[in-house]
Amino acid sequence: MDEKQKNMLELVAYKIRRHVLEGVFSAGCGHPGGSLSIADILAVLYFDEMHVDPKNPAWEDRDRFVLSKGHCAPALYGALAEKGFIPVEDLKTLRKADSYLQGHPDMRKIPGVDMSTGSLGQGICCANGMAIAAKLDQKSYRVYTILGDGELEEGQVWEAAMFAAHHKLDNLTAFIDLNLLQIDGDVRDVMNPMPVDEKFLAFGWNVICVDAHDLTALRGALDHAKQCKGKPTVVICKSIKGKGVSFMENEAAWHGMAPNQKQYETAIAEIDAKIHQLSAALA
Repeated sequence: MDEKQKNMLELVAYKIRRHVLEGVFSAGCGHPGGSLSIADILAVLYFDEMHVDPKNPAWEDRDRFVLSKGHCAPALYGALAEKGFIPVEDLKTLRKADSYLQGHPDMRKIPGVDMSTGSLGQGICCANGMAIAAKLDQKSYRVYTILGDGELEEGQVWEAAMFAAHHKLDNLTAFIDLNLLQIDGDVRDVMNPMPVDEKFLAFGWNVICVDAHDLTALRGALDHAKQCKGKPTVVICKSIKGKGVSFMENEAAWHGMAPNQKQYETAIAEIDAKIHQLSAALA
């Protein structure tokens, strides 16, 4: 990945973060922390990896994406808007009673959403189904999913891990957003899932560990995943909850809390400064 491409993807990630803040602030509720931490992953997936078509969201041969941590829908909506699936102006309707952009993604109403999610643990199960369907139909599309680290406390995640390895779903790549914080605090204090890498290795997965905010490393992980045959791949992404907003970073309280007016203005100013810097570098 050259410097120009890296700057472009980072710019997209910060635009997604801005959309997250706008949506959550407008709604007065939502989940900013984990949405901000996956913005870089979504930028690489939607703008450098997945074969999707905003003009034809139901394209049969498209790559599939499942947001297993469905409460972080504000980030997915931001990515879909930047890609052209939905209007940017609709993002401020997040969680409004008459909006199609609810707190969790709805595949029946939102172009580009491949699976409705919300109940943690079920998303990766659905991604398994998509991946095995591709195998049975002899299709070349790939399936991607993002899980939260707190989500790893769900037993069905490990049933899905066993299933994917047993069926050699090498067209499946799962990303773990390892920011170490969930709504109740540090995941290691709530229900310790560590060591995540060794657990997935034991289940027979190809395991890659990266910095969630290193775009070059994320790109390399995706390339590695496509080269690995006979195994599903998990990319364990060490991330910062609330990434990009100084007072939200590494603070569990921002898991599910909207900023007030002053906090919103401070956060937007920080994000806009970064967007301006990246835009200037690309000019």
